[in-house]
Amino acid sequence: MLKIQFMEEIIKQFPNLTENQILQFQKLEALYQDWNAKINVISRKDIDELYTKHVLHSLAIAKIQPFEPGTYILDVGTGGGFPGIPLAILFPETRFYLIDVIAKKIKVVQAVVDGLGLKNVKAEQLRAENAKGDYDFIVSRAVTNMPDFVSWIKDKIKKQNKHELKNGILYLKGGDLTEELKDFPNATEYNIAEFFKDEFFETKKVVHLPLKFKV
Repeated sequence: MLKIQFMEEIIKQFPNLTENQILQFQKLEALYQDWNAKINVISRKDIDELYTKHVLHSLAIAKIQPFEPGTYILDVGTGGGFPGIPLAILFPETRFYLIDVIAKKIKVVQAVVDGLGLKNVKAEQLRAENAKGDYDFIVSRAVTNMPDFVSWIKDKIKKQNKHELKNGILYLKGGDLTEELKDFPNATEYNIAEFFKDEFFETKKVVHLPLKFKV
């Protein structure tokens, strides 16, 4: 999907974007091309399909649950800034905390955040278990299996719900998740292909797993 086609798609999917948000999305390609040449955080193959495989994929979470102003989101294992950075562009009044254990990835994330002028993102080299604070949702792109992921973040969920979906995990993952989710009967799978038509999304899903506040 070429950039111009992507911008048409994103404007169609999210018609209330401001001119500044559109400009920020347009800037992503040059920023990632530049930084990826210095620090390889996205595969050479995928960098040419940045908007489909990274940006639009990240925004699938927004199709499942838009974030209210004042929401706090933790992005675990953000890598080069996904899904956190595209979501931060889309929801400028939501606070995003992007963490990854690899320092060079956080360096790229911070550079992209600065290049876009995003004021609602904090990036830090940190293990998920060591993240402080409580969050409405914790997002990620398949950093590990769900049981391990839950063990990392189960004590970081806010008590008060303010969204249609209950507070918890919004996880991007593909394929058959039956075995992985067998111990989580409350998990709901949403097929991304229902709203994004590119063949890349045919097996991709957003998994919502509500988690209770831990006293």
